[in-house]
Amino acid sequence: MKFSIYKSLAVLVIISNLLTACSNQFLEVKPKGSLIAQSVSDYDLLLNNLYVVYINSNTQVPMGDELVAVEPYFSQANYRTQRLFRWNDVIYQNNEDAPEFTQTMRSIYEFNKIINEIDNATDGTLSQKASLKAEARAGRAWSNFLLINYFGLPYNAATTDPGFPIIREADISQKKFVRSTVKEMYDFIIEDLTAAIADLPAQTTSRLRMSRAAAAGILGKVYVFMGDYGKGMTWLNTAISDMSDSKISVGLYDLAKETAAGGVYASGRVPAMTENIEQLLVKQSTSFWSFTSNELVLSPATAALYGTADFRLKFYTSKTAGNVNYPIPGVLRKKSFSAFQFGVVVPDLYLLRAECACRLGNLEAAKADVELLRSKRMNATDALVPDSITAEKINLLKFILDERNREFAVMGYRWFDMRRLSVDPLFSSITYSHTLYNADGTSSTFTLRPERFVLQFPAKIMQQSPGLINNP
Repeated sequence: MKFSIYKSLAVLVIISNLLTACSNQFLEVKPKGSLIAQSVSDYDLLLNNLYVVYINSNTQVPMGDELVAVEPYFSQANYRTQRLFRWNDVIYQNNEDAPEFTQTMRSIYEFNKIINEIDNATDGTLSQKASLKAEARAGRAWSNFLLINYFGLPYNAATTDPGFPIIREADISQKKFVRSTVKEMYDFIIEDLTAAIADLPAQTTSRLRMSRAAAAGILGKVYVFMGDYGKGMTWLNTAISDMSDSKISVGLYDLAKETAAGGVYASGRVPAMTENIEQLLVKQSTSFWSFTSNELVLSPATAALYGTADFRLKFYTSKTAGNVNYPIPGVLRKKSFSAFQFGVVVPDLYLLRAECACRLGNLEAAKADVELLRSKRMNATDALVPDSITAEKINLLKFILDERNREFAVMGYRWFDMRRLSVDPLFSSITYSHTLYNADGTSSTFTLRPERFVLQFPAKIMQQSPGLINNP
């Protein structure tokens, strides 16, 4: 098959559109669309490309079961949103591009160029080349991790479920691609990350570039999604330890301070992605379901997970963007945020490590990480996890998963958690559903079928890719 993203890369890549560039240079294009890069600085600029940072893949948000939909707003939403919320088989029209595919493949193309060509760059030291190759390999691993969680079933080492093609070359003339298994893709992701970590910058100097701490965090998360909590704990420990040695501020915001007058979240403001201390590695996407859109809101059950003293409630409102009360009591709309971060974020590292510790039987360590995060979201007394919960492993584990909902609601994290929990014996019996509240006071229910834990390839890709076998 020939991915349409490769066709789209036969265009001029203008480095003036970079987020952090300090040069007016741009990379010209060879006849078949290959970008011309000769020096180490050229390849370094490729890693500053806007498309490497701004993924614009928000497919996962409407599929999370923390959300419900409300009329008359839902029927006014775009068809993509409606189909994702209903977990439909077909999401896109025949002529539509899918951002979760095209944007991510664009990044992989650029990462592959760097990996395969940097050793032949005309200048620079061996150490500089090794560092750039390591960044590209870790970036490719993150991109593949995203793709396999869109288009492959949840990880199961005992199966040969079809995953996503492993693409190692930046070659638009390549026509034949074969889907690897899910396990093969995860092995490839781990191979990239473990090879990269030693050559990555030991200190984080920019949230827009891969560091050793960020790559260790990604690797820890990969192992959690594989159900290997021992290795997950090891790499999450490394990530949290390494991020403490950053040259920029990395940590957790105290929302009691930062939502008050003068704080970074005061009066509906949000910190810039390059200044947000909770971002270790920025990967950003537009959030259409915050600030201006009304169709998807937090369910009453999820909203009830918050305590009344939780400062995260300041990010929600019971009114529409037009300041009209929702007809459904208990729902909340997220406000202010026009984008969400899903690269490597500090709260995720602590909650994943807490989950690993809990699953491994270290309940005190799990409790400490959860309470550390909660102490930055509410007052000290409310932040404590009750003894009745910490005394039982399963109760604490459920509490940690609920905390993930409280922290990451309307950001897409829940969808990926639903996927991995669907193959976890402790949670595999859960049935997921969405509720649509109709304008006449009735409601409709959509139940997630097991085959829709994975997306189908878009029709446009199937049309351009002879031989590609789609998901059922």
